[in-house]
Amino acid sequence: MINNLGKYLINFLVIVFIQVLILNNLNLGGYINPWLYLLFILILPVEIPDWMLLLIGFLTGLLMDMFLNTIGMHASATVFLAFIRPFLLRFFAPRDGYEPGSLPIPSHFGVGWFLKYVSLTVVAHHIFLFYVEVFNFDTPLLTLWKAIVSSVFTIAFIMVAQMFGAMKSSRS
Repeated sequence: MINNLGKYLINFLVIVFIQVLILNNLNLGGYINPWLYLLFILILPVEIPDWMLLLIGFLTGLLMDMFLNTIGMHASATVFLAFIRPFLLRFFAPRDGYEPGSLPIPSHFGVGWFLKYVSLTVVAHHIFLFYVEVFNFDTPLLTLWKAIVSSVFTIAFIMVAQMFGAMKSSRS
């Protein structure tokens, strides 16, 4: 991880740049909020220490909260995402386990594996985020609908971003 710190920093800056300048300004019916910034946490190396993953999740969410003026909503949701990520990676682990240096990306484990992994993590994050946002259970189905619709768009954006990332890395 330390050897690739520059690459991760550039990836982080590009993803945050796209999220803040483009995706946060999309108005898609009030129900659809694509959160591409989750991609940064999802594609960190498999063997990253849990404490570091939680810290990165917190700092990433805090940065989004500063740009969105949401007072801890994204920080709490990304810490939750960072907390469940190791459990989901163990659940989806290959029979022989992960090789050292493995990244949870389509080129390492396949598009089907990546889609299942991203779908579960994104849906869990969005349900947590949107219930923290409304902070009540008066309209649980509306909140769940908003979380699911936003999840679908977030997953689509993440898959497209990975497709472009794979095309970029195959040219190098």
